[in-house]
Amino acid sequence: MTTDATPPRWDVSEYFPAVDSPEFRAAVEALATRVAHVRERVDALDIRRQDAVPVTPETIAAYDEVTTDLNRIGDDTRLLGSYLHAFISTDARDTAAPAAYSELEALLVNLANVRTRHTAWVGSFDAEALIGASSVAHDHAFAVRKAQVAARHQMAEGEEELAARLSLPGSSAWGKLHGNVTSRLMVTVAFPDDVADERAGQTATLPMSAVRGLAHDPDAAVRRAAYEAELQGWESVGVPLAAAMNGIKGEVATLNARRGWPDALEPALFGNNVDRQTLDAMHAACVASFPDFRRYFRAKARLLGHEGALPWADLFAPVGKGARRWTYAEAEAYVINQFGTYSGRLADVAKRAMAGRWVDAEPRDGKRDGAFCMSMRADESRILMNFSGSFNSVQTLAHELGHAYHNVNLADRTALQRSTPMPFAETASIFSETLVTTAALDDAEGDDRLAMLDAFLENASQVVVDIHSRFLTESRIFELRARRELSVEELCETMRQAQLETYGDGLDPDKLHPYMWAMKPHYYSTRSFYNWPYTFGLLFGLGLYARYRADADAFRAGFDDLLAHTGMEGAADLGHRFGMDFASVDFWRGSLDVCRAQIDAFVAEVDHATGTKGA
Repeated sequence: MTTDATPPRWDVSEYFPAVDSPEFRAAVEALATRVAHVRERVDALDIRRQDAVPVTPETIAAYDEVTTDLNRIGDDTRLLGSYLHAFISTDARDTAAPAAYSELEALLVNLANVRTRHTAWVGSFDAEALIGASSVAHDHAFAVRKAQVAARHQMAEGEEELAARLSLPGSSAWGKLHGNVTSRLMVTVAFPDDVADERAGQTATLPMSAVRGLAHDPDAAVRRAAYEAELQGWESVGVPLAAAMNGIKGEVATLNARRGWPDALEPALFGNNVDRQTLDAMHAACVASFPDFRRYFRAKARLLGHEGALPWADLFAPVGKGARRWTYAEAEAYVINQFGTYSGRLADVAKRAMAGRWVDAEPRDGKRDGAFCMSMRADESRILMNFSGSFNSVQTLAHELGHAYHNVNLADRTALQRSTPMPFAETASIFSETLVTTAALDDAEGDDRLAMLDAFLENASQVVVDIHSRFLTESRIFELRARRELSVEELCETMRQAQLETYGDGLDPDKLHPYMWAMKPHYYSTRSFYNWPYTFGLLFGLGLYARYRADADAFRAGFDDLLAHTGMEGAADLGHRFGMDFASVDFWRGSLDVCRAQIDAFVAEVDHATGTKGA
């Protein structure tokens, strides 16, 4: 447990003493040997696309051997990649880890070719015959059936290998550029004279992550100054980030067309095990909920003393006079206590994370913004966040520890079985966050209750409203990029238009955030449409929480098993485990009703606090 005032940094020394240590070098060399071996075996066994592969003792043995080898390599790759990312994500000036990661990427190009050939070959089998004849295939039945579709969307073998090799100086390099530029970005904030503390009239040069953290500052003048400085900071790096965006989206669009996908969204749906009917149903319910979220934004604006809509600078403003500020130690204790109300197993994972120094929560120069949880080895994880003392940070801690709990439930799965798509990667995290948020709301009164309601709605509005604006933005960027490159100004305008459509009259149209395309790392990956799965995850998590409140014992009996199968079943089958029909708008509307109820409660609290009644 943390006892001092400084949020912790994570420890990864149990894996290797250092990036340049003999132990790490030996692990990389062992992985290289294993990759070379499986490539030799793939060549020897002629594993590649064929008209039809018969199910014989020889082909079954070949499938079992190569699949088992690929699973072992996947485990090794996960550990080495996560270990290096632990340094890359927390120290932009580190040179050893990026160099080692580049070497690892080059090694894995050979593996990408093997995986591509393996998928094409498995897709050449009669899937059901293979599943019936091989115990390994039976254990990986979902992956075998999915390979049937994936194989149809492969280019020729040589083209796939060339695409994998060109990704290193292409999309991968562009993604690294975004990470390096944004993590090193220092921004000068000019605090105005009306700031109500020692910062008044001062200037400070801060990392972008710290400047973004000032969006939660209780002083409105500080928030405005930080917002203006943030936009200037993004503007200063707009040109290289626009180049990165154009490079990645151009590559993705070209390869999608060559592979026979109808658009950029279809491979993302396939990769996430979700059909378009489900996505359309979810989006329809979300769009129908926007007027409710706009009521929340307007009520918050009234509470903060604005005549009209809410300016972006106050989107994350803390509300409630004297609303509680949390130390990291208090956040730890609260999360563990609330996890314990659900199960000792969930609480024990959180305790283990704290004792094992799994969490890096301290904001600092060179550290990337945001939060994530990465699986390391077996049931072990590491969590990055930037703790600010707001209740939002408490929620984030609970959320990321939920991911760690999910990883515990996946510990006995093979690499292929644990490959959980984004919509279901959020399952345990949203559920865990909701446990903490609901408990806080139940316990809070007065200003604290107002602050808790705001924290819940702030997060929900980001996932439902803001993420939809990002979905619209990415869709339009792909449409435009198919014809030509986009300028910084066009990217900003695309983002602004999407915010106008989603936030509507809830936000001041003259004070939006046109550089959200530059800030969000999700855009800078070949894994396109990395946005809507968060909405799916939130609403699925809220639906699961409702099942838990209705019948806790039955829920506990099935939840861990659901988490253990998130990489082994499609969306429909996972939903049916708890009686959920994802293709129905009504299911999503039911989850959004939870948000509507909290919006009603927040608006009522604001009416009472201000003595006014909003529209």
